[in-house]
Amino acid sequence: MGSLKNIVVWILVSSSLFGAKVTLGHWEKGKTFSDYLDSKKISKEILNDISKADIQFLSEIEGDQLYYELKDTNGTLEQALIPIGEEMQIRLAKEHNSDVYNFDIIPIEYKEKEYSATVTIEQNLYTDVNNALHHPALADKIGQLFKGTVNAKKFRKGDKVSFLYAQKTRMGQPHTMPSIKIAMIESRKKQQFIYADEDGYGYKSTKKSQAYTVTGKEKVIYTRRVPVKSTSSRFGMPLRHVRITSSFTHRRYHPILKRYRPHHGTDFGARRGTPLLAVNAGKVSFSGSMRGYGKVVKIKHPGGYESLYAHQSRIRAKRGERVKKGQIIGYVGSTGRSTGPHLHFGMKKNGRWIDPMRVLHKTSIKDTVLKKITEYKDVTKTKYKKVVIKNAKENEEKLLAYLKEGSPLFIWDGYEQTSMRVEDGKKDQAL
Repeated sequence: MGSLKNIVVWILVSSSLFGAKVTLGHWEKGKTFSDYLDSKKISKEILNDISKADIQFLSEIEGDQLYYELKDTNGTLEQALIPIGEEMQIRLAKEHNSDVYNFDIIPIEYKEKEYSATVTIEQNLYTDVNNALHHPALADKIGQLFKGTVNAKKFRKGDKVSFLYAQKTRMGQPHTMPSIKIAMIESRKKQQFIYADEDGYGYKSTKKSQAYTVTGKEKVIYTRRVPVKSTSSRFGMPLRHVRITSSFTHRRYHPILKRYRPHHGTDFGARRGTPLLAVNAGKVSFSGSMRGYGKVVKIKHPGGYESLYAHQSRIRAKRGERVKKGQIIGYVGSTGRSTGPHLHFGMKKNGRWIDPMRVLHKTSIKDTVLKKITEYKDVTKTKYKKVVIKNAKENEEKLLAYLKEGSPLFIWDGYEQTSMRVEDGKKDQAL
């Protein structure tokens, strides 16, 4: 692992690059890796040297994300780091005294640190947090924390909001969204802790069950069996019998390639020929072969979701076809880069890979329920959901300790620069 970290310190190791400049850019939406090579006048022959297993990751470069370039004093690209997800990145490096570039995929090295802050309300929550810390993403996350728990519009001028958060940085730049740990509101001489779950949503207590109300209309006329309301939005399983053999991760040691690679999906073990089921209704957006994935079916669903079913032995669904939830769209196989019969199942939300197991439910068969319908009535129900607040007591003590110390705010000024220079005697400062 030590040698891997040494690879990542690519920007500082060359003593011949004194005076070279590191630039920070935003990847244009719709821009391909091939377009990038053209813009840098790099021969596309490098694409022929990229393995079939890695070629698929070139399409996973997300638009508007940050990437880094190291250029010599003549403006020639020496190296580039282009992220593909939160944990991995493409590394394009020019050989010494040569016009040849090498391609690799390596882990992203970043630093993570906890910060504390207290903001006094003068205008509104978002504006005051952003004005104090110069971090718009952090202001967004504070708003998310309070949504549904505290009405931020009722804050009075002079109220205080204190919070503890963690921020990853990469080469001095914020890397991914900050993570709120806990917050405390001081209003009218009263204090209220708001605890954050792993998704950044807030709760006023750390109890195992959290009550919430659902208000809607219920129609009662007679009894009949109808689909459950959430059928259209609930995702079922892609197999009748579920056995997970490999989980979603941004950083997995590949069993065939013997290298770290993202695993943007969940692998289900099953016998060859086992029917594959559409996890929800939708339209088939792709049906055919893909490099590394073998025979593949993709289905677009409402809400910005798209599911992927890879390594099939035989495809049953056709492109453009509309399928129902639970419909057979193919059969388990071992086509493409595979160690044996299994289903690699992927799920995207608005074009980004997400962990499928966070949205999949136990069955692909439409649930039904007996429902009485007589007339429309306003109905308010109290429901309960389990909430896991990790390290709640520890974070509470950290925040109170910060308030007692009265440490100054860390202001994110100067973290939006687009270039920096590697100079003799100051190379280590580029990180």
